Amino acid sequence: MTWEETITHIQNSPSFASLVRDTYISPDLPSNVERFCLSAEFQETQLLLRQYSPVNPSKLLDIGAGNGVASIAFARTGYQVTALEPDPSSNIGNGAIKTLAAHYQLSNIEVIEAYGENLPFDDETFDIVYIRQAMHHAIDLTNFVKEATRVLKKGGIMLTLRDHVITSSKDKVKFLNRHPLHHYYGGENAFTLDAYQTAFKDAGLTILQQISPSASPINYDPWSKTQLKQILSAKFGAWTASCRWLVEIAWWLSMIRKEHLPGKLYSFVVRKC
Repeated sequence: MTWEETITHIQNSPSFASLVRDTYISPDLPSNVERFCLSAEFQETQLLLRQYSPVNPSKLLDIGAGNGVASIAFARTGYQVTALEPDPSSNIGNGAIKTLAAHYQLSNIEVIEAYGENLPFDDETFDIVYIRQAMHHAIDLTNFVKEATRVLKKGGIMLTLRDHVITSSKDKVKFLNRHPLHHYYGGENAFTLDAYQTAFKDAGLTILQQISPSASPINYDPWSKTQLKQILSAKFGAWTASCRWLVEIAWWLSMIRKEHLPGKLYSFVVRKC
C-alpha cells in the first residue's frame, strides 16, 4: 500500500478509530485542526517557542507538514507559514493543507511540494524551522538536518518533535514489528539518540533542550491521566479511577514504559548560532 492507501484503509477500519483520532488523521480535516490546536502538545510547543525563539519571529517552515494540522495552527496564531509536504494527497498530504487554508481563509500560508533533503529556499530564510514526526523518515539524516539548518536564520530555532529513537538494530526490528502501520506501507524508520545528536552537531546547531519520552506531553500526548482513569475504571471498576495512589502508581509505571519502548519518542530544541 501507499501511504495514502494506508490512511484511507485505517480511516475506514473501526479497530483503528482511536489511532486515527489521536494522530489527527481523520477525514474531517477541520476537526483534526481544532483538536490539535487545543492539545497539550501544541500548548507546550508554544511555550517552548516563547521561551527560546528570537525576538519577534514571523516566518516559520513546517517540514513534513502532512495534512497540515500544525501548519494551520501556527498560521492561525499569526506566523507566516510555509508548509513543505511532498505528498500531493487531498486526504493526508499537501492537498489537504490547501483545503484547510481555504476553509480557514488564511492568506499567511504557502504550500510547497518538496522533500526535506532538498529545500527550495534561500539561505537564512526562516526564523523557526518546525519538524513534527518527520525527521526520523529522512533518507539521509545528516543532509536533512543540514538543509534545515541552511534555511534557518542565525539565532533561529529548530524544533524537531516526536522522533523515534532506538538503541540498536535489534531494537529497531522490535519497533518496526510492533508499529501498527509499518506492515501496510513499510515507511517507518528510527535512529539512535547519538545519530540525531551527531546530525545536529555536524550542522553547527546547539542543543538547547533534549526532551525525553516522559518529560513532556509533547512526546506522550494524547496520553493523559484522564485516559488512564478511564482504562482503569473499565478494567477494574470505577473505584480504581477515584483511588489517587493507584492512579499515581499506574501513571508512574506508564511513564517508565515510555522511556524504554523500542522507538520511543524524543523531541529537541536547537539553535543556529
